[in-house]
Amino acid sequence: MTDAVELVPLDEDSYYQDPMGFFARLRESRPVTPVRMPDYGRTWIITRYADARAALTDPRLANKVRHWPGGGRSFPNEAAGVHALLNTDPPEHTRLRPLVQKAFTPRRAGQLRPRTKEIATGLLDEMVARGDVVDLLDGYARPLPITVICELLGIPVADRGWIWATVTDYGKGGEELQRVPRELAAYFTGLIAAKRAEPGNDLLSALVLAHDNADEDGAEAALTTVELLSAAYHLVMAGFDTTVNLIASGTLALLTHPGEMARLRQDPSLLPAAVEELLRFANPVNHVTARFTTEDLPIGDVVIPAGEQVLIAISSANRDPAQFPDPNCLDLGRDTSGHVAFGHGIHYCLGAPLARMEAEVALGALFARFPEISLAVPPQELRWRPVSLMNGLESLPVRLALTRQ
Repeated sequence: MTDAVELVPLDEDSYYQDPMGFFARLRESRPVTPVRMPDYGRTWIITRYADARAALTDPRLANKVRHWPGGGRSFPNEAAGVHALLNTDPPEHTRLRPLVQKAFTPRRAGQLRPRTKEIATGLLDEMVARGDVVDLLDGYARPLPITVICELLGIPVADRGWIWATVTDYGKGGEELQRVPRELAAYFTGLIAAKRAEPGNDLLSALVLAHDNADEDGAEAALTTVELLSAAYHLVMAGFDTTVNLIASGTLALLTHPGEMARLRQDPSLLPAAVEELLRFANPVNHVTARFTTEDLPIGDVVIPAGEQVLIAISSANRDPAQFPDPNCLDLGRDTSGHVAFGHGIHYCLGAPLARMEAEVALGALFARFPEISLAVPPQELRWRPVSLMNGLESLPVRLALTRQ
């Protein structure tokens, strides 16, 4: 039955460079429809806000591949012995989430703010030394989040360059999808052993101690050995790329909307609201990771059959005019409540408090240090990474206007 449904044609390069345009066309004509997506193959796409928000909380859409009717599916990281919290369902997810969530509370994010400011200041100093034109992505947007997450986990300074390069390689797809999880799993296995031998004042040491103490007491471990390894792996993977995209794409959005940039400069107290609008408008993530229908699922006027792969386009939902008037307009004063940039429901992004804090610090420090910053190339020359899940730039050349300071 489903094989007879016409797939929406998709030109991969056009999709990568303008996913918002592709999703907008679907939102108008076929809001729930099967397509052949890059990196995912044949899958159903949900593009309207009301449908997406409902789907994000529907238990008939499962994340665990063993719940997919027919089974026999796996993710690349599972071969390396790591399992993502995103790929679990209740009751397993219900047990694991509170244990991992301790890393990303608003209180912990607040504690990291002073150090994040120091890191941002250091990176901005380094950019000055590079000259007037720099790649903001390589010089600032990438190193800031990975440094913060490495410090949170207690990853040695000497290893951070390798961590940065390895996590970045994962976004290239292909063979990297197999190599990166394997190498990171091996690295964190060794790091966990080192933290066990010599604990530090960091999150990974705390998780290791909780695991070991529970074993000694004869109680159920806070996290199993596999879950402990998986937590370290995914705290790095999930805590990096999305924030990189938010900082870079958020900067681009403001540089190409000078009126809103001036508004923020005149009233810096708008920064938290600006971050929320940039999350909605710039959308660091195109769609959530794949889910699977465990039974026939009515969405809008369509029934998605059981056993189908489904992608919920949260970026499209955030541009739905039925929810956000004039959605393609950047408006730092708009009501952004209800945006789904971090998802919705039980899989709401654990790292949301940390990402918000990092974006506020990064953007605030950048525009305070370089008040005349501008794009160094026409916007149409910028290219977006050929990755379906993430909405991220390949580079962001900017002119710091050092001679005007």
